[in-house]
Amino acid sequence: MSSILSTSPQPWFAQRLLDWYPRHRRDLPWRNTRNPYAIWLSEVILQQTRVKQGLPYYLDFITSYPTVQELAAAPPDEVLRHWQGLGYYSRARNMHHTAQQVAGEYNGQFPSSYAELLKLRGVGQYTAAAIASFAYDEKVAVLDGNVFRVLARVFGVTQDIAAPASRKIFQQLADTLIPADQPAEFNQAIMEFGAIQCTPAKPDCLFCPLQTECYAFQHGMVQELPVKSKAKAARTRYFHYLVLRHNDTVYMRKRGPKDIWEGLYDFALQETGSAELSVASVVNAVEAVGGRLATDRAEEPTTAMRHILSHQKVEARFHPIWLSEPLDVKAAGAAGLVAYSATDIERLPKPVIITNFISNLSF
Repeated sequence: MSSILSTSPQPWFAQRLLDWYPRHRRDLPWRNTRNPYAIWLSEVILQQTRVKQGLPYYLDFITSYPTVQELAAAPPDEVLRHWQGLGYYSRARNMHHTAQQVAGEYNGQFPSSYAELLKLRGVGQYTAAAIASFAYDEKVAVLDGNVFRVLARVFGVTQDIAAPASRKIFQQLADTLIPADQPAEFNQAIMEFGAIQCTPAKPDCLFCPLQTECYAFQHGMVQELPVKSKAKAARTRYFHYLVLRHNDTVYMRKRGPKDIWEGLYDFALQETGSAELSVASVVNAVEAVGGRLATDRAEEPTTAMRHILSHQKVEARFHPIWLSEPLDVKAAGAAGLVAYSATDIERLPKPVIITNFISNLSF
């Protein structure tokens, strides 16, 4: 860590950000409220999501579920359907559970302190700090990717931000910088500064109010900071979807726990170690669920569709299969398959790759 960093307060830092913020801040709906539910909802949605992408989801959720009690009472599939397309679906499941926890255990009122907020499921240090400062003016500094980047560059902090031990260093620094009389405004300011001024690839250093004190700018290290170790290479998984159809219905199933897309709906699946699936394997898989092929309606499988997740890549091929008769109910049930109409399918929460395929499916 550079010598520019000390444990004493640096009042110039907060003051310049607080001067910069009113002139540059974006007008976002969750900034115009002290309602902890609305603030919490925005923070959950915006984790690992850009504002432009997350804003429509926030507006949809706050309109569909104006209170935490209404979100808590919603069916899980309905919540996932509203979340569809945002990815990281565990956030939606945790969000729904937290809403039920607040509605049931806290009488619909969010805890009013950082320490109590941390007891909620899915509420980590960042989210708890955001709610505590924005809703209740508690002096607790937020740490998100934008804040890590600003602090690393301005103060020359060279610790790897991906390393868990580094969080304590950055938190201690942030805690010395946050003013006691304006914690909410400061937290909003530093996050906004990282989002639109001190950006990852092309920061606007020329017109930066922190330029003269910025360690990275003064030492030519803007592109080197923050230090972040590379993630492990993503593994590729090969999904072969059997799109079983009979008349105007399609068989789908709900994905189980301990894998990607938990609780979302897709088709009968054969996962293999390669990009190809033989015709014999397809026939055997159909027969295994009690299906009989309509040989006069054979279709070729689609070309591969790729979907990149945080730690893995999915390469999916869809095999349209027309059945001569409905699946045996018992065999279909054992495989978790249910026949759905086009209207039913529209209401089901689905992974993006499934939604994209269905959008081109004719009924």
